[in-house]
Order: sequence, then structure tokens, then C-alpha cells
Amino acid sequence: MAKLYFRYGAMNSGKSTVLLQTAFNYEERGHRVLLAKPVIDTKGADSIFSRLGMDRRVDFLIDERDRPREQFHALVGDRPVSCLLVDEAQFLSAAQVDELFRVAVLDGIPVLCYGIRTDFQTVAFPGSRRLLEIAHSIEELKTICRCGRKAVLNGRMVGGRFIFDGAQVAIDGEAVGYESLCGQCYLRESGGRLASDV
Repeated sequence: MAKLYFRYGAMNSGKSTVLLQTAFNYEERGHRVLLAKPVIDTKGADSIFSRLGMDRRVDFLIDERDRPREQFHALVGDRPVSCLLVDEAQFLSAAQVDELFRVAVLDGIPVLCYGIRTDFQTVAFPGSRRLLEIAHSIEELKTICRCGRKAVLNGRMVGGRFIFDGAQVAIDGEAVGYESLCGQCYLRESGGRLASDV
């Protein structure tokens, strides 16, 4: 039986790099894969970019009202697909994650989703929450904090300073950046504040 996979990690844990490597591995063996990502991820427009310099155009973008299973079926045609790879899966809705579950279970196509678990305020993204609830396989991709400990949280930076208020989604770029932090460094930067304290 095909499975729905969730591979998550803090910012800069290599999620997009692993996704692109997975696509390469399948295709090197003659298998066809499809790549997708939510349209809200404007970094890279219609492509997936890795910090290592690799990039690739996605086969389809998922908007907030889209049904990924229908989009997937529209592209499959009569050429078999070995797997569907989805980057930035945290930005999907719970209903869209359910559609990906159906691709795996009803259509028999493995679906590998990559994303972060929580936002800069330690609150789960809707897509990540649903993936943690129903994915057949959950794997953490690890990275380290500036102090050398395992990073598990994401800090948002504006103007070189950490901030802990604002909208859940702000794509990193010129005005906003992110840093992976261990729990101790996060609490030090936030003054001990977590989402439940608000």
C-alpha cells in the first residue's frame, strides 16, 4: 500500500534539498514524479529552491481553494507516476492534506510532503497539524542551532532582530528572515514567551 509521508524540520534543515534529491533518485531509475507546492510560497515563484543552489519547476501550484487530488489526476494522463512530492506542505489546509491522503490510499501513489511543523510563535501550521494526525510515516530532518544544540523551533527576524508578534505567514526574503533555534535559545530570545502565554 502506498503511504502519505511527512518529513518535517526546522528552517534550514534541508527539506527542499532532500525533496529534490528524492525526485532525482526516482527519475534516475526511469520513474516519473510530479512536484507541487502551495502558491502562497512566493519564494521561487513556480520553482522549488534549495539553499545549496539546486532548483526545479513544480508541475503544479496549489492555491487555497484547489483540490490537489484533482490537480494530480489532471496531470497524470496515461503515463504512470511513481510518486508525488510536495514542498512547503505546512501551508496546505487540512482538507488539502486529506486529498493527498486519498492520493496515497485510494490511488496507490506515494505522497511525500516536506515542511515545517510550527511557526515563529511555536503554533502548528494547519497543514502540518493534519499531516501529524494522518501521515503513515513521520520523519524529522534535523538541523542545529547557532549554539550547537538540536534546533526544533523557528525564530523570525526583521532588521536583524527577533520578533514574536505578527501574522503566521511571512515568506522569508528582504524584509523577513528566519533562524532555526533550540528551545533554550528560543526562550532566551523571546524572554521566556511561548504561544500559550499570549
